[in-house]
Amino acid sequence: MNPFFILLALFFIVPIIEIYLLIEIGSIVGPFLTIFLVVFTAVLGAWLLRMQGFSTLNRVRQTLARGGVPATEILEGAMLLIAGALLLTPGFFTDTIGFLCLLPSIRRPIALWGIQRIFRFPKSPNAGEGRRHGSQSNKSNIIEGEYRREDDH
Repeated sequence: MNPFFILLALFFIVPIIEIYLLIEIGSIVGPFLTIFLVVFTAVLGAWLLRMQGFSTLNRVRQTLARGGVPATEILEGAMLLIAGALLLTPGFFTDTIGFLCLLPSIRRPIALWGIQRIFRFPKSPNAGEGRRHGSQSNKSNIIEGEYRREDDH
């Protein structure tokens, strides 16, 4: 499906859901409590976002200190940015999605899934033939060689 149509649908569907929920919740608890809840969820979300952001930043530092690549942590940071935008948007639907993005037990598997999707390499038509016949493919990306450092004399 075309990403443009997905975004267009989101720009129409999400506000309709938000307005519906605001009207329904406002009719149950009253307008002042509804406004208070919208502001409270934004403040609570900002506080939780700050805590999760520092936690993710510390994991980035630890991964870099071990010499690893913090790919998962970077995607989690991007999800935290999205969560922050959703939590600051007035409404209960976006707040729910934003709070879900703040949960590490949900955020981490989504980030891992994203990494697997990003780094999926295209397969050539004859990719599996070498394994089936027990021989290696003629097209190898390995270059063997030797090197020496010039300053080791």
